[in-house]
Amino acid sequence: MHQYWFFIGDFPIRAYGTIFALAFILGVGVTVYFAKVEGKKEWIEPFLDLAPLLLIGGLIGARIWQVFFFEWGYYRENPQEIIAVWHGGLSIQGGVVGALLVAGWYTWKKKLLFWKLADLAAPGLILAQSIGRDANLMNGDAFGGPTGGDFGILYPVGTIARDTFGAQPLWPAEVWEGQFDIILFALLLILKTRKWPSGFIFLVYVAGYNSVRFFLENLRGDSPRYLFNWTAAHWSSAITVALALGLIVWRFMRSKDQSPNQNQEAHEAEEKVNR
Repeated sequence: MHQYWFFIGDFPIRAYGTIFALAFILGVGVTVYFAKVEGKKEWIEPFLDLAPLLLIGGLIGARIWQVFFFEWGYYRENPQEIIAVWHGGLSIQGGVVGALLVAGWYTWKKKLLFWKLADLAAPGLILAQSIGRDANLMNGDAFGGPTGGDFGILYPVGTIARDTFGAQPLWPAEVWEGQFDIILFALLLILKTRKWPSGFIFLVYVAGYNSVRFFLENLRGDSPRYLFNWTAAHWSSAITVALALGLIVWRFMRSKDQSPNQNQEAHEAEEKVNR
């Protein structure tokens, strides 16, 4: 693993930043691809207009989450590092929250159907998260705790993981999470072969990712622990899974109760995307 690909003079080209950018580009590309093959080309232009805003909102949300919920003790002592996102320290959960807030505002302003857009974007989002974990691995952050044996990742000198635990093998928490993300990506593609209430695909992504994140968080060694020996990500994941499951039930109930007139109104709202 290498934190830097190369240097241009004294300026480092960081693995973290370049892989993060690649994750975003591929996530957007996958969403555009599915919009085309599923006959939803009318969503491409609105989504591409929204994508830069999602990136900004996601970055801000990810940094706020990391600084204030995950590592406030460190950043309180090192305030100059708060804006140093190029050193790592972006919370996936905070990034999704930030992007969702932006998407909610954008769809409300443009009078678009939020759940339709969320379903369309879900596979690209989880694929981007998987690639993003490669960025964490290369940077030596989002690491696991000591395995207590000779199995695990031995991070090189200069990484946060090495500074934290020294020359101890650590659980490959970020690697396993990235691998599960690919499994969830495939599951979402399978689910897309059937018709579901709007929002279901996205909510399966939310519930699935956070369920596994909750259990993998037991292996993490980079976050402080609170009540029940849970990290901030434990608490975020548990609450998010409960909300997602509740919303899934609500979306199914709403789809069954929806009258023909309501269905027509939803169709007309979707048609506005074409205008």
